[in-house]
Amino acid sequence: MPAGRTRAEYGTIDQVLRVDPLSSRWLAHARRGATRAVAPAVRATGWVARHPRTHRYARRLGVFAVALAGVALGVLLAGRVKADVGPFRAEFAVVPSLTGGTEVAIPPLGSLHLASHSGPAHFVVRLEDLDQKRTTALVRDPNGLSRASDDAVTDVDRGVHRLALQVAGVSVLGAMLAGALVYRNMRRTAECGGLAIVIVVVTAGITAGTFRQNSIEEPRYEGLLTNAPAVVGDARKIAGQYEEYRAELQRLVQNVSRIYGTVSALPVYSPDASTIRVLHISDMHLNPAAWSVVQTVVQQFNIDVVVDTGDITDWGSIPEDSYVANIASLKVPYIFVRGNHDSALTAAAVARQPNAKVLDNAVITVDGLTIAGIGDPRFTPDKSTDQHAGSKTPDQLVLESGRKLADTVVRQSAETHKPVDIVMVHDPASTQPLVGRCPLVLAGHLHARDVSVLEPDKGAQVQFPYTRLMVEGSTGGAGLRGLESTEPLPLALSVLYFDKTHTVAAYDDIKVGGTGQTQVALERHIVKPPTKPGPSASPSPSVSGS
Repeated sequence: MPAGRTRAEYGTIDQVLRVDPLSSRWLAHARRGATRAVAPAVRATGWVARHPRTHRYARRLGVFAVALAGVALGVLLAGRVKADVGPFRAEFAVVPSLTGGTEVAIPPLGSLHLASHSGPAHFVVRLEDLDQKRTTALVRDPNGLSRASDDAVTDVDRGVHRLALQVAGVSVLGAMLAGALVYRNMRRTAECGGLAIVIVVVTAGITAGTFRQNSIEEPRYEGLLTNAPAVVGDARKIAGQYEEYRAELQRLVQNVSRIYGTVSALPVYSPDASTIRVLHISDMHLNPAAWSVVQTVVQQFNIDVVVDTGDITDWGSIPEDSYVANIASLKVPYIFVRGNHDSALTAAAVARQPNAKVLDNAVITVDGLTIAGIGDPRFTPDKSTDQHAGSKTPDQLVLESGRKLADTVVRQSAETHKPVDIVMVHDPASTQPLVGRCPLVLAGHLHARDVSVLEPDKGAQVQFPYTRLMVEGSTGGAGLRGLESTEPLPLALSVLYFDKTHTVAAYDDIKVGGTGQTQVALERHIVKPPTKPGPSASPSPSVSGS
């Protein structure tokens, strides 16, 4: 463009090209270059689109898609059968799924979930109706219950076989109907039917190949009480409704634990007479409903010892002592370490309970288990305590408390020639100095359940190749903090089963819906030695959890 002229003076691009021949030649050259670059790709695309194989593959892909859609639709509409299982009328069903697995539904009590297999088929057994005549006959017959138990496996096998045949039939029929509707051609319809058979066979192969017979060892139970009392705004009714909610929680946990115990006592891990049952709780934060749940679990699971990893209160004040007094009603040994919300007054109130013991860099033996513990060095409600820490930060104080306890554990093991079985801290950040010096560390503080395996540093003089860290959620649902989020934080606690060697053989994770909710989940875990321990790093100190 000549100097001193603006683009506006030239008007349209055509006018620019007419005035400036150099620009016109440049644009023409660019067009020819672009044509040379794009032309081969355009010709290749056209050749591929016109090639007979392309059409053949597209047709096959379309037939497969139609067959797959027909199989899925047929299974969804008719992939279920009814069968009698003992006194129950049960429904067996298969639904398409990406994760597989098995669900045993017991309305309205809840459902049991098993990671039984992988693949595109999810197996559902739903116990629907209880036949009154058969139930009465079973009760009146002295041998009725035992005979029904023996026949139950046969009934389930019969139902599964019927389901398998029906699913295969409706899959082929659904695929052929879909093919007939889409193509209206006998050959394409037959191809859809053949592909359906292949899909069924492959699905059955994946299910059989990934089947895990021991999946029932680690079931997950989920229940929902539909008529849960709601928390309303009438202040005159809050107390009465809260007591009703608290009583419902207690009954719900009791009933669910009975069902869970009955189901999980079939071909699964079963604690023997030598098993020591330890209930791990943490971060109660003054939630009165938590005591009902704890007491129910203590009774239903025959708990021998309760261990509390701190934050039983919010402010560590004298008026909160009345909440601590509930410990005595448990009537089993109660071992406690102070959290960052518990003051020395709180620890003293706990120690006054007849069944309680407070550990602060100390070791105790209860029911044969050797337990060591130390309180959190911080007291969060009193901000002035930071002034007395000198040059050390709160994080350094937490780590230093772990070192103190590690020295105590090593000294105790050397004196008694017996290892410490359980170590209790509040903040999991205290764990690092304890790795390799004890088999198990219990902690809380984070209000979130987590289980990990930590490996000691290379070259460290340790007694154990790894240490298992089990961080408990908040048994009190974080108290009032649990209501700050969209969904109330669930009440979390765990039952640990120690065998005769004082090793954790299994544990049950229990979650009860937060304040105003009554959903319960129980999940069994079998503990096995890790094939490869985890990283040596332990969690960073955190104050956010509490």
